[in-house]
Amino acid sequence: MTRRNALATAVAGTAALAAQTTKTRSYLELRYFLMRNSRTNQATRTADFISSAWIPASKRAGAGLVGVFNAVIAPESPFALAVTSYPSMGAMQTTLEKLGADPVYQKAHAAYSAGPDTPYVRMESTLLRCFAAMPAVDPGTAGASPRTFELRTYASDNEATLQTKIKMFADAEIDIFRKCGMHPVFFAEAVVGSNLPRLTYMLAYENLAAREKAWATFGSHPDWQKLKVTPGYSDAEIVSNISNAILRPGAGSEIR
Repeated sequence: MTRRNALATAVAGTAALAAQTTKTRSYLELRYFLMRNSRTNQATRTADFISSAWIPASKRAGAGLVGVFNAVIAPESPFALAVTSYPSMGAMQTTLEKLGADPVYQKAHAAYSAGPDTPYVRMESTLLRCFAAMPAVDPGTAGASPRTFELRTYASDNEATLQTKIKMFADAEIDIFRKCGMHPVFFAEAVVGSNLPRLTYMLAYENLAAREKAWATFGSHPDWQKLKVTPGYSDAEIVSNISNAILRPGAGSEIR
């Protein structure tokens, strides 16, 4: 390689890195519709409302990618989880205002809410901001077969240890996931919600068997074995609690 070509390559690499680090970080709302098994079938009513009314109206109002998931193995089942992305908090506010003024959506919402039984027990929402290392959601290949998803949440004792865990993901752990056959969908820090500080991320697999194989590979991977004993990076130092849920995509989900 000539000196001129080497210089050009270095400049191009620096520009690419700068573009990556300054790219807008998406905001994500995770909205849970927590339900119970009932004669009025809350799960079916909610799934129909989300796919036929809520997703189309959200897209008309300017929402980004929308993913919808149902529990396979998870606490507080049954529930529906809607993951909606926005380029900014201002864009989220604009979308919500447009939903409130959408007569088609409001009519569908009124029908969904009517009846002798409520359509869900309660609703919970968390606002997240994507990591700089992965600033947007990766929905996967359009038209591909539905995958199995895992949603994992890590709580930390304080903001400093949370930021250390985020750096650990950015510097090495996300890449190790990819090496082990895991497919990152998003990584994000909670900015509004309960039990702060915490982060949440989602991984995708072809199926449950692929998940088991991937985690076994991860546990023995030499890069992970080295990373987890790096001073300051052990779970005991930076993670106080881990929870996870196995999910499948629901009707209308753009993340599949």
